[in-house]
Formats: sequence, C-alpha cells, structure tokens
Amino acid sequence: MSWLLISDARQEGHVGDGIEIRGWVRTRRDSKGGFSFLEINDGSSFGNLQVVVPGELPNYADEIQKLTVGCSVAIKGNLLKSPAAGQATELQASEVRVIGWCDAEEYPLQKKRHSFEKLREWAHLRARTNTFGAVMRVRNQICNSIHQFFQENRFLYLHTPIITASDCEGAGEMFRVTTLNLEKLAGSNRAFDATQDFFGKPAFLTVSGQLEGETYATALGRIYTFGPTFRAENSNTSRHLSEFWMIEPEAAFFDLADDMKLAESFLKRIFGDCLHFCSEDMKFFNDHIQPGVIDQLQKVVETPFAHMTYTDAVAVLEKSGEKFDYQVKWGIDLQAEHERFLTEKYVGGPLILTDYPASFKPFYMKLSDDERTVGAMDVLVPGVGEIIGGSQREDRLDTLLARMKAQGLNEADYWWYIDLRKFGSVPHAGFGLGLERAVQYVTGMANIRDVIPFPRTPGNAEF
Repeated sequence: MSWLLISDARQEGHVGDGIEIRGWVRTRRDSKGGFSFLEINDGSSFGNLQVVVPGELPNYADEIQKLTVGCSVAIKGNLLKSPAAGQATELQASEVRVIGWCDAEEYPLQKKRHSFEKLREWAHLRARTNTFGAVMRVRNQICNSIHQFFQENRFLYLHTPIITASDCEGAGEMFRVTTLNLEKLAGSNRAFDATQDFFGKPAFLTVSGQLEGETYATALGRIYTFGPTFRAENSNTSRHLSEFWMIEPEAAFFDLADDMKLAESFLKRIFGDCLHFCSEDMKFFNDHIQPGVIDQLQKVVETPFAHMTYTDAVAVLEKSGEKFDYQVKWGIDLQAEHERFLTEKYVGGPLILTDYPASFKPFYMKLSDDERTVGAMDVLVPGVGEIIGGSQREDRLDTLLARMKAQGLNEADYWWYIDLRKFGSVPHAGFGLGLERAVQYVTGMANIRDVIPFPRTPGNAEF
C-alpha cells in the first residue's frame, strides 16, 4: 500500500514529507487568506485528518473549492505536528486529486443529524457516519478478540453447516430450504413432498451449530463455531434479528464449572480489548450514545462474577418487594426485568445463574440428580440481563433418550447425535454468545438492527 491510513497519519510518529492519504471529504472550509481546510476520513479511525490546501495549487479554483461532503480524494503533502488544539498532526497538501465526485443535491448524508431509523433506509451508506463507522470498528475488534481468545486457549475453529435437518432448540421456528416450485404447488392439490426436494428430506437454515459442534468436540477436544444462524421468529423488537452471528465453543471433558470459568474469562477478554483498542470509538459511545457504558464494561472486566442457583434467585426476587411486569415463581423462565434486578440492584455486577428447571430447557442439557433441574448456566450482566447461555451436555445415553422422548423428538432424526453417547461418551460443555448482542452491549446502541451491516427482520430483507 503506497499511502498512509488516516488512523496512522493522526499519530505524531508518522510525521514526514511525501505522505499520501486517501479518503472521503467530511467538511471543507475556505479561508479568506487564500487556502482551504479539508477534513478527510478513510474509515480507519473515528477522527478525521485536517488537510491544509494552499490556493496556489493548479486545480484549487476548478476542483478543490468545489469539493463537497462525500467526494473521494487522494492527497499528497507533508505531515506535520499540528499547532491546533485537539489534533496531533495535519497534512500540508502539495497535490489534491479528485477520485470521485459526489452530487451535493442528491447525497442523503448531509451534515445534519439523521435518526437511526432513517439511516436503516440507507444501509449501503450509513457506515460513512460517525456512529456506524464506530460500531463496525468495534464489531471488528470483538470478532478479532473472539478468534484470538479461543486460539490462545487451544480451541479449533470449526465450520458447521448452514443447512441442517436438525432443530437444535426444539422450537420449530426455522426457515425451510427448498428448490421445489412452491407457486406451482400452491396452484395444485399436491401436498409438499420433501422426498422430491433437493436433499430428499426436510432441510432448514441452522439455528445453531452446537449439535454438529459436539461431534468434533468429542473427537478433537476443544472447538468453537462462529457463523450465521437463522430464526424464523416473528419478533419485531429492538433485540431480535432473523439472521445473526453466533459464537459457540464446545469442549470435551468440561463440566459446568469449567464452562462458567471459560465464559467469564471470555467476556472479560473481549470487553477489555474493546476498551483498550477502540478507546476513541468507546469515548464517542460514552459521550453520545449511552453515558456510563465505559464504566459498565470496566466493571464487568474487573469484577469477579457472582454465582447463584435459579432456585435461590427466585427466592431473592420473591422477597425483593419489587413490582415486576411478570410474576415470579419457581418454574418460569426469568425475564430481562428479573435478570436486571439481580445484576443491578442485588448483586451489583455480573452474575452467573445455574441449575434451571428442566421443563423449559432443551433436551441436550444434563439432567441433575434431583431430576427437576439441568446443568445450565446463564451469564447476566448489568444493563441488559442475559448475554451468554450455556450448559453441560447430557452424556448418558438412557437419560438423553428419555429427555428426547419427553420433548416429542424423533430418535431417527438424531441418530448421529445419539451415536456420540454410544461410542466413548464423555462429559462435555459449551455456551453460545450472539455477536450482535455483544456489540449492542459494548456500544450501548439501543436497537440490534444498528449493529449488523444489513439487518434481516420480519418484513425486511433489503440490500
């Protein structure tokens, strides 16, 4: 690369002659002294680089004074220490080349505030704004930290299939994949026949890579999956997407205690890295999106996670005197309001809840000796509630089959999963973290549709 990224050019260590930068014009100010100030950004950092353009340049009147927001340029010059407050360097231009013009009358991202909802209509352009550029840099950092964390802990990166015949969660809210002509079928009296379809059986977009991940964990020891998952859930809320990315580690010979330790160290790592490597972006989120988000993350990084069983948590909630929208009693699935009370008012920090009732948990979670609860755990954090869900998996064949039968699952659909309990079964455990939920938590963005490049939600599949 023959030019310098603006993130580097803004650092004092890169001052020098013959520097070239490339980017997009954020602002232009013309001085009465016969020169112009350009603010240039290339997406590599939150801040812009100020460029001082002398009026002596041959294209000053014809091009430079006609530059508008959004024009792309390549600029050469001398990078100097800046005399102005708030910036370390500035570029004294010796050449400005216009790469692409931007029609100011048609360009929607003019220098004024747009609502996030409005910007979703321009998802192909919204990354050029301060907010969405910062969101995507933080998202990138989280992804990088995820891979680094698991690689350093000797987990192998596994690619599980996007198309599956198994419903991991047992909820049935899955997108069917088919090559059959549904319009033709709808106009006839013929029933849908999956045996005539591409795969010869019902096929769906995956809701989780966990079950397939277990097959490799029980051979390679430690694996993690990181890929897109899909839910055909008709939920139009600020916390739901139809397509989202999941991180799901799985480790052989891990029990629930090992799983909890892994989840805690994992969150501390990715949050700590965001605070360290994205400090400028995080300051923006703290100042303009969610005041206090830096302190909230710092507390998660620095505070040991508290532990509590579901049963104890229900007792605390029942005695709290708080008025909840959803009644608290043993056997219900706790709501966000319950989880936030526990983390924000009772514990005052992150909390791991364990030993949930078996009645509302999936078949693959290990049944406890009391036969009422399972070896499940949820990691709760202040400000949002649950951010990670995990469990020790059921490794006993008879118990697994009984759980499947109780939930109405067909053994024939899971024959390969059952084989894992027949041939050298071992204790194993894992958890899942939704990437977008993590990005939302780190940035303080209120709507999950604003932390993924192109949100897919009920009634919306643009771009």
